[in-house]
Amino acid sequence: MKNFISKLFSFIPDKQYLTILYFLKLKKRINWKNPKTFNEKLQCLKLYDRKPEYTVMVDKYLAKKYVADKIGDEYIIPTLGVWDSAEEIDFDSLPEQFVLKCNHNSGGLVICKDKSKLNIAETRKKLSMALKEDYYLNGREWPYKNVPRKIIAEKFMVDESGGLTDYKFFCFKKRVDCVMVCIDRHLNDTKFYFFDEHWNLKRINKRGIDAPSNFTLPKPNCMDEMFRIARVLSENLPFVRCDLYECSGHIYFGELTFFPDCGYDTNLLPQTDKYFGDLIEF
Repeated sequence: MKNFISKLFSFIPDKQYLTILYFLKLKKRINWKNPKTFNEKLQCLKLYDRKPEYTVMVDKYLAKKYVADKIGDEYIIPTLGVWDSAEEIDFDSLPEQFVLKCNHNSGGLVICKDKSKLNIAETRKKLSMALKEDYYLNGREWPYKNVPRKIIAEKFMVDESGGLTDYKFFCFKKRVDCVMVCIDRHLNDTKFYFFDEHWNLKRINKRGIDAPSNFTLPKPNCMDEMFRIARVLSENLPFVRCDLYECSGHIYFGELTFFPDCGYDTNLLPQTDKYFGDLIEF
């Protein structure tokens, strides 16, 4: 349905399309003249902050070199292969465990934990469909418009929990306000908690508000280094979310996201929408 709507209205200019979509998603009108909230300002950044390097930064393949040049190769998840189509994927060259994904969108992910059990035909079909998606059209996220579409294979990563904890850093012109910790994703019961740089719980989402007064999560030994990396990668950007992983004490880069939830986060508390909005300076 999402792709159908975006194609149906593909002829509509970006600003008009975003105005309509904002109203449909959030049930209120966007204030283009004097945006205040996080969701409003993200729509403005889609239209008015269009630097060529953003295309590289959102490309899951090219971003690896971009990030490695800034913080070092040791933070990059190894790439096992890259192809222009699903039919070209050389499964014989891949190890028993790996991850396949497209470089231009957030769909089409295939996690292989046992190659002998992988349905190769279904995998090719899923990735072929994902490769056709025009991710830019869905939410008019300009950085994705000119990403050359590819399929990449990466090393399968897992930590001692049996999954992989996400650490998503909310960055505003080199100021890293907080990190959103995503746990239990592998149990299909993902929970989100926000912490500041001193590992104080920020009660800015529903789960944080409802947490007991003494609630916390284990702080990774490398968290200070993670905050430093996020500052380096977000320097001079009005906003970017820097996603990192910690695996057996080692930090790995995930991706850079300019528009979380496409700027239509219906789960964002009103006070948090305003708080993050105040931190974005045009």
